[in-house]
Amino acid sequence: MRTRTLVAVLAATAVVVAGAAGGYVYVAHRHETQLDSQARALIGAYAKAWTDGGLGGIAYAGAEPAAVAASFAATTAALGRAHPTVSTTSTTRHGTTASAELSVAWPITDGATWSYTMPVQATGDSGSWAIVATPATSMWVPGIGPDATLVESRTWGARGEILDRNGAPILANGTVYDVEIDPARASDAAVSALESLVGATPGSLVAKLHAATSSGSKAPIPVIAYRDSDFQARKSQLDALVGVIYPKRTQPLAPTSSFARPLLGSYGPVTADLVAKSNGRYVAGDFAGLSGLQAQYDDVLAGTPGIMVATNVAPTTPLFEKPPVNGTSVTLTLDVATQNAAESALTGSGGVPSALVAVDVKTGDLLAVANSPSYGIDRALAGTFPPGSTLKVATTYSLLSKGLSPTTTVTCPPSVTAGGLKVSNYAGETFGSVPFSFDFAQSCNTAFVQLSETMGNSDVHDAATALGVGAGWEKHLGVPDVAAGSVPVATSTAERAATAFGQAKTLASPADLAVMAASVARGSYVEPALVLAPAVAGADRSAHPLDTAAITQLRDLMRLVVTEGTGQVMISTPGAPVYGKTGTAEYGTDTPPKTHAWFVGWQGDVAFCVLVEDGASGGSVAAPLAKAFLTTLNG
Repeated sequence: MRTRTLVAVLAATAVVVAGAAGGYVYVAHRHETQLDSQARALIGAYAKAWTDGGLGGIAYAGAEPAAVAASFAATTAALGRAHPTVSTTSTTRHGTTASAELSVAWPITDGATWSYTMPVQATGDSGSWAIVATPATSMWVPGIGPDATLVESRTWGARGEILDRNGAPILANGTVYDVEIDPARASDAAVSALESLVGATPGSLVAKLHAATSSGSKAPIPVIAYRDSDFQARKSQLDALVGVIYPKRTQPLAPTSSFARPLLGSYGPVTADLVAKSNGRYVAGDFAGLSGLQAQYDDVLAGTPGIMVATNVAPTTPLFEKPPVNGTSVTLTLDVATQNAAESALTGSGGVPSALVAVDVKTGDLLAVANSPSYGIDRALAGTFPPGSTLKVATTYSLLSKGLSPTTTVTCPPSVTAGGLKVSNYAGETFGSVPFSFDFAQSCNTAFVQLSETMGNSDVHDAATALGVGAGWEKHLGVPDVAAGSVPVATSTAERAATAFGQAKTLASPADLAVMAASVARGSYVEPALVLAPAVAGADRSAHPLDTAAITQLRDLMRLVVTEGTGQVMISTPGAPVYGKTGTAEYGTDTPPKTHAWFVGWQGDVAFCVLVEDGASGGSVAAPLAKAFLTTLNG
């Protein structure tokens, strides 16, 4: 009996001991679970604080919370107001030390996210958990130092070029040097020498230097951009000027600085206004097309910018990069030889503004759009002027299509009155009773006034539209600010008479009248084109036939202008026969009024219009420029 009792007692004792050990195991497991939970909670809160900006509310080992929050703000300031998405991918704990991987995703730009993993450690040695600060490395970006800051920059791919009708570059990417003054190093003497070298107003650049130094600005002061050939010719002189710098870059360059300048436009640093209106496409420091076709098609030519994130320590070594998309070339209908011939001819107008537009008779394509001065407005496409006697082409087309014969006698007195409007001929000319063909060749205003009495109020308007003046093609040329020709329907006898010889309220651009000449030469109206690619929406390039009999007679009359009339200066022009019409249009309120000089016509497959803004007459001023144009083109 005693043994069993002992056995029973021993058994009972064993049960008590086993129960106590189970309690110890349970308590230890609960403690470990609490440590895991505490570590995970802190690291999760830390990840969330990256996103919502609450880093100053986290406990840290080795740094004050405010210092850690300031470090994050300084390092990532270049990323703007973007907030990263941060999550914990894994957490491991050993005793009072825990480690984790954070998955970090920064929204950098549309469709691009910078993603990376960032290690983090936490410690519970002090009895409560804290994130371990890392004084030797960045806590925010792997592989960079603690004092490095992020730098975000835009990158651009290869810019597309503007090509001619044959696919050869008109605007090709070339090297330029931006001559600038470094205000921290430049002296007055060096800047004065630079003024002389670049042709700046004496004292102007020195004043800019003084303004920069007074304000404490360290930014380079821009002076001038040189093409490579121009730069190389001045390099040795620039090298001798301490504080003058010339960083190299690439930009689109035409054959010459003046080549089709108003049409092609300019390229340079974006303005603050352009940045503000760009909906984020441009930022300060970008270069872009600023005017003309370069501005109109900048999104095509420049492509889509990329973006790079680097550090201030290694700004050219990307931590993240979204590559740019290269630009696409724009193809024009221009012909370089024709454009050069046009620009050369316009030098003959001296300081008087002038323009010349040439059209391919077969296709309606614009071959040349030239202006003088070359840095002025685009008179060729955007300027409208009274067309004067060049509009007699449209008036005559209407008259011929309604039965007038070139042999019909129409008197040409020195003056006539219609609806109270007295009209005189140029220089008081009078030719008596002559065939209409002679009236046309000599551009007799009074003959046209008399004939206007047989016309309807809309006749000249309708004929001009049929020939391309005011036909609406300017909406589909693919160029900004193209002017629309206007030949309003007459509202009175006097207005109908003045409209018949291109006065009253009539307006046309040189392009309008070149299109008109091409229509007569072709025998149909075809909407002109300037931009071949990318395709311009809405353009109708189909041929709209004209009255064959009337056009045949009109061509003969325009040839007569050259052989026997006001355009005889053209008769010795090399090449095929020239057809034309002179125009002298009055404008303004002076007495006697000022005049624009015009000559329109064609030779072979090239139709053209020449305008000289203040010219005595079309035959004496504009026609010689047309002859120079054709002579060069045939050379």
